[in-house]
Amino acid sequence: MRSGRRKDTPVGPNYKWVALSNTTLGVLIATMDASIVIISLPAIFRGIGLDPLAPGNIGYLLWMILGYLLVSAVLVVVLGRLGDMFGRVKIYNIGFLIFACASVALSLDPFRAGAGAMWLILWRVVQAFGGSMLTANSAAILTDAFPARQRGMALGINQITALAGQFLGLLAGGLLAVVDWRAVFWVSVPISITGTIWSYLSLRETSAGRPGRIDWLGNLTFAAGAGILLAGITYGIQPYGGSATGWGNPWVLGGLIGGALLLLAFCYIETHIVAEPMFNLALFKVRAFAAGNLAALLTAIARGGLQFMLIIWLQGIWLPLHGYDYEDTPLWAGIFMLPLTVGFLVAGPVSGYLSDRFGARMFSTVGLVVVALSFLGLLALPINFDYGMFAALLLLNGLGQGMFSAPNTSSIMGSVPSEYRGVASGMRSTFQNSGTALSIGVFFSLMVSGLASSLPRTLSHGLQAHGVPAGAAEQAASLPPVSTLFATFLGNNPIQHLLASNGTLGHVTAAQRAVLTGHTFFPRLVSGPFHHGLAIVFSVAAGMALVSAVASALRGGHRTDPEPEPAPADRPPAPAETPETSQTGPNGPS
Repeated sequence: MRSGRRKDTPVGPNYKWVALSNTTLGVLIATMDASIVIISLPAIFRGIGLDPLAPGNIGYLLWMILGYLLVSAVLVVVLGRLGDMFGRVKIYNIGFLIFACASVALSLDPFRAGAGAMWLILWRVVQAFGGSMLTANSAAILTDAFPARQRGMALGINQITALAGQFLGLLAGGLLAVVDWRAVFWVSVPISITGTIWSYLSLRETSAGRPGRIDWLGNLTFAAGAGILLAGITYGIQPYGGSATGWGNPWVLGGLIGGALLLLAFCYIETHIVAEPMFNLALFKVRAFAAGNLAALLTAIARGGLQFMLIIWLQGIWLPLHGYDYEDTPLWAGIFMLPLTVGFLVAGPVSGYLSDRFGARMFSTVGLVVVALSFLGLLALPINFDYGMFAALLLLNGLGQGMFSAPNTSSIMGSVPSEYRGVASGMRSTFQNSGTALSIGVFFSLMVSGLASSLPRTLSHGLQAHGVPAGAAEQAASLPPVSTLFATFLGNNPIQHLLASNGTLGHVTAAQRAVLTGHTFFPRLVSGPFHHGLAIVFSVAAGMALVSAVASALRGGHRTDPEPEPAPADRPPAPAETPETSQTGPNGPS
């Protein structure tokens, strides 16, 4: 698809705002769809007739969530490189079109049960391909359109909208799933079609393409290595044999080792064999680029862990303890997490604007320290917390992440020459998306390990104390901890589900049945084991945030040299310098 406007067509002074509004819409819908399925999975599974707690269906559940993230993590660098070569706007426009087509296909799922789940997973992969085209090139388009003195503000709005989209997706999924599970996918259709037409008509190439050859060998080894490694991590959280997790599974170990070896081979290929590599490793010689991406990776891991643990905490324990029906907990979890999104939206644009004047290092580093403090605050809360304090800590976490994300993105994107901005944007997105995928493997494994040590015994004793026969209680307690975890994640009462399926509820008194299937029995039963796992998760997340703060502080100092105005619209702009860099290029400082 050609961009809607010829490259030699002059643009007006307001073009940069058109670029900002369109790319912000693009990343918003892409990131919302990455998370909108998470909160609506109960309705989706009911709609296609699939039992989410059946051991054989855990794989469907994981791939429904992770398929989108894995594709995004693997392909954004490739698509950013293609944007550098053939035009960022062209690749961006095609991405909007693919995203729209996949959204239509998802809403028209003609199958049920496993076949219906596979249809959704495969089209989610296609949708992620289109979304990756959007996210890989949006920051580069903005960096081309805005002068350095406004770049932090523009990227701040864009990137904070992307992060907020992850949490707005949770709220939208809860609201739409109540209407119809297909509505979760319908909502993307008009937005993506409108965005496709608008971007085709309004966006144009403002930088020269950089002709070159596609690095097929690098693309293949990177995609295979990253995909196999992340898939191994995905299956590592599923039970294997008598173990609560699958880290001892030979296939998982083979995937981890094989993926790591392929990525090592990829690094060698990019630095010694290929003349025009897709993943320009020499960019890591630029200190602001390397430090910013390391901080972004660790922060994404911590943020992903926070998102999933908060959902489980709210849906599985806190909301039922406060009288909410399990079927309603996905919606209310999204609502009660809104302070986190508010923090993003407030701090992101403000810190981006201020970082244009005072540099990224101070805001990014302080923001990450604030994030670490909020994790420690969450760690100190009791399981049945006071919501006012909880909301204040979520707001603090959102403010800290907003302070970090916008200046960090501006620093990364401004630290490279203009001809490398597409691939730099893709590399930045790869670290961020990989961090989210890694967080699921890291934090779910930590939580499952914490639950496995005490949950079966606690569950068995609690059930027997309320009249459940020993055999039935042991059978329920033998459910893999990851299944119990996903039950709370999906807004299900696993006790009612398990005891109803094996007929046990018919053998207890009415009073015992009311207790077992009520709002408080399961949450109180698992609160102790869950809090133990939560303490591990938030401690690790706080440590990652502090390490990220150190990396951010090492990005380099602030320069006050003014930058000239962008080049005229009829020719590409010259490579820009930013406050964090001084005449840096792909081979480091000159």
